[in-house]
Amino acid sequence: MLKIGTIVRILFIFIISFTYVNANEINDKAALNGIKEAKSVFLIDFTNVKKTAFYLNIIEGTHKGFVSQGVKPDMVLVFIGETVKYLSTKPDEAFEMENEEDLISIQKSIKTLASLGVRMEVCAVATKVFNVDNSTIPKEMNVIADGFISLIGWQTQGYKLVPIF
Repeated sequence: MLKIGTIVRILFIFIISFTYVNANEINDKAALNGIKEAKSVFLIDFTNVKKTAFYLNIIEGTHKGFVSQGVKPDMVLVFIGETVKYLSTKPDEAFEMENEEDLISIQKSIKTLASLGVRMEVCAVATKVFNVDNSTIPKEMNVIADGFISLIGWQTQGYKLVPIF
């Protein structure tokens, strides 16, 4: 029997797929008028593992949406706060048992996003505060000194901020 989380993900993927299959009817043509490349930096700050898994799937869809509409996505994800706990390849055993499906989804999204060329940064201030060993952060991600400094740097370079929390 399928769990509720699995059913929600399947429904979400179906909706996203349907939207992009019908891109000729529903699109972002007005907003993307004349744009060949979209530079974005996502501030990701969640206190919920399910929300983290859900939004990483959404971001994958956003990347695909840009590509399907002829725009090259140049995306950076900056993870701060408690969210760093959900990125570790070695989470607390009790937490892992309780949230296995979402943690697997997060690891899968990390691999997919990396394969798409999305840069992912993890704030070392947050890993220290939330006792996450930097060696347990997936190799596809970059541990950086300070997420706030990174966000300022990317924005100064012309990346548009997408805050999600």
